[in-house]
Amino acid sequence: FFSGFVIYLDIFNQQVEVKGDLTVTPFVKAGICANLAWLTIWPLDVVKTRRQSGKYDGKSLIWLLGDTIKSGHMYRGLSVGMLRSFIANGASMEVYTLVERELRKRSQKNG
Repeated sequence: FFSGFVIYLDIFNQQVEVKGDLTVTPFVKAGICANLAWLTIWPLDVVKTRRQSGKYDGKSLIWLLGDTIKSGHMYRGLSVGMLRSFIANGASMEVYTLVERELRKRSQKNG
């Protein structure tokens, strides 16, 4: 998840630099990028969770993926997961940004 988040964050930052007039808070930027990362990884996470449940011993990952899609359970819980992810990652990025800003100020004072 984290590497996907960082990739989406880099892409987002590049797009903001290109546009120039777009202002997005760290909270919103992190929330959007976290949700994009979850959308990317969600199907694999669902299959992994099914595999770990022990109910599907001997079944291949491809079979598990197909069965999950057929049963309609592929995106079960996605909306709640994305809401949680948006809030948690957005808040984390706000805290990170505030701490980084404060440390830079202190570094410049002492430097």
